[in-house]
Amino acid sequence: MTIFTIGHSNHEAPQFIALLRQHGVTAVADVRSAPHSARCPQYCRSALTDALRAAGIAYVFLGTALGGRPPASLLTREGYADYPRMAQQPAFLSGLARLKEGTSRYHLAIMCSEADPLDCHRALLIGRQIAANGNTVEHILNDGSIEPHSELESRLLEWARLAHEDLFTPLGERIAQAYEQRAARVAWREEAVEDGE
Repeated sequence: MTIFTIGHSNHEAPQFIALLRQHGVTAVADVRSAPHSARCPQYCRSALTDALRAAGIAYVFLGTALGGRPPASLLTREGYADYPRMAQQPAFLSGLARLKEGTSRYHLAIMCSEADPLDCHRALLIGRQIAANGNTVEHILNDGSIEPHSELESRLLEWARLAHEDLFTPLGERIAQAYEQRAARVAWREEAVEDGE
């Protein structure tokens, strides 16, 4: 299975739809916990649904199951969203199953708000789990280029200064450390009120 991810960023709706069409996307799975945007009203759920429908692209909201804001404080660690624990929850697993089912009928893109997938749970939580299950994840960037998830992980390792060979720490452990460091920096925090995540 191949799944794209995309951040709506501050694109105007026609530009966003052009990015989707460029990659043959026929359905968008909105994984924002709150499907609205005060800064970009074209990405409020009803406006986005209408724009996508007019372009012949299906829309489904999966933010309840796959959103970046955990539903209970039990799913936070040191005040920020605990992605590894969230990935084990039945609702999250059900959301992943819905994505898999959707790929049998559509060319699917997971959508959230952040431009850079390294700043978003769509890559750090959802994309990580999809890739770990042996599937292909491709991140659509603002300029329309594709960043395969393996390249995103290389960039993540560089960011965390863990890209070097380490005799005592295998690559898998270094990647896990890098994910944890990035989540501590960008994941939803209990005291924060974010736009979309």
